[in-house]
Amino acid sequence: MGDEIYVIDPVLCTECVGHYEKPTCQKVCPISNCIKKDPDNEETQEQLWERFVMIHHFNEI
Repeated sequence: MGDEIYVIDPVLCTECVGHYEKPTCQKVCPISNCIKKDPDNEETQEQLWERFVMIHHFNEI
């Protein structure tokens, strides 16, 4: 909507694992079903959880 374009960084995205059941970007996007999983960046729940822990541990230091 409008001129704002948001890009999800796959290096930092945890698909909200550790926070929410469903990714927040999908919940708040005003365009229904516009955010799809990137087939080139599919990860397991364990990989997403490891990223969540790494990001939050790094931010605490």
